[in-house]
Amino acid sequence: MKTERISRFRTAAHELWSDGRGWILVGVASGWFLSLGVRLVFPALLPYIRASFSLNLTGAGLLVTVLWTAYALGQFPGGIVGDWVGEGNALLASTVCSGLAIAVVAASWTPALLFAATAVFGFSTALFGPARFTILSAIYDDRDGTAVGLTLSAGEAGNAVLPAGAGVLAAGLSWRAGFGITVPMFLLVAVLISRVLPGQVSSRTDSYSLSLSTLRYAVGSIADRLILLISSIHFLLFFVYQGFTGFYPTYLVEVKDLSPSVAAMLFGWFFVVGIAVQPLAGAGGDRFGVRPMLFVVAGVSAGSLFALPLVDGPVALALVTTVASTLLGSTPLTQTYLVNQLPADAKGTGLGLLRTVYIGLGATGPFVVGTAADQGYFNEAFFGLAVIAGIGIAASLFLPSPDG
Repeated sequence: MKTERISRFRTAAHELWSDGRGWILVGVASGWFLSLGVRLVFPALLPYIRASFSLNLTGAGLLVTVLWTAYALGQFPGGIVGDWVGEGNALLASTVCSGLAIAVVAASWTPALLFAATAVFGFSTALFGPARFTILSAIYDDRDGTAVGLTLSAGEAGNAVLPAGAGVLAAGLSWRAGFGITVPMFLLVAVLISRVLPGQVSSRTDSYSLSLSTLRYAVGSIADRLILLISSIHFLLFFVYQGFTGFYPTYLVEVKDLSPSVAAMLFGWFFVVGIAVQPLAGAGGDRFGVRPMLFVVAGVSAGSLFALPLVDGPVALALVTTVASTLLGSTPLTQTYLVNQLPADAKGTGLGLLRTVYIGLGATGPFVVGTAADQGYFNEAFFGLAVIAGIGIAASLFLPSPDG
């Protein structure tokens, strides 16, 4: 049995790395490490940003919502760019523009400039969204779920390392240093991407153009019951994810009376566990099917979020945080399923359109939680997130069984 597992691991590793695909995976994963990790620096530095710009909890939630709404609005254009100029070129443009935008965030001196630069950063990182899925699905056949899971784990590594590091810099120097340190990182990753990623990988028709017919074709490609169902499930779980991560450090400080440094550590731990959760979820989806894995992910997430307001103390909160990281397993399952269901000549555009809708709706999570918190219902907001995850459990039952 042990020998068989080792053999399967070696086979998977060979398939992931062979024929130059390994370096492409490294380049995509490195970019996602920064793209997602820096977005999660915002919640970690939210207490410092609130103090610097005199924002209430609703305003702080709105900043995170602006970030993710801009990210959502960029998904459809990002998908078009990926299909039109090539996945590698889209990833390179995203990385360069994101580095420039975060430099402006770090230098912001008024709330208006902060919000505007945050929106530009969110939109820039959106170019990375659809292209990273389509490029991996194009170069991998039977291991695309595993490859996507590994890439997402790199993002969780960024979420674990970058917010914690930014918190240390904010405590010792300034929150601006927490953002500023990432600017040269973006430029270095841009150099890596330009060296190891081909400009275009997946096939497209020569007649592809930016037109109303492109939009109609993209809409037609997603008008499928299963695609809309899996997108709805992802929306529910993404809303939960946004509401939770957008305010978890602030919740630990305001409600659980933890210090900002301990809160940042627990926030980072959530993503450390996610490094293991996402490839396991992706591999589980490849082996057992999306339906049973989503049922487990949504069920465990709902239970942990319901338990969160009921526990106190660093140890108990660390345990709940560990279990709650199961929520991170939904993305490799839903995104791989969607990419595989979309037409080959419009995967980026179709996925981008879907992501614009469900990320845009899900991005309202931090604003909703922040508004509830300002009214004195912080605990109730997390109970509500648990209920929404429960709806995701019910919806997953309508997916086809692995046997067809």
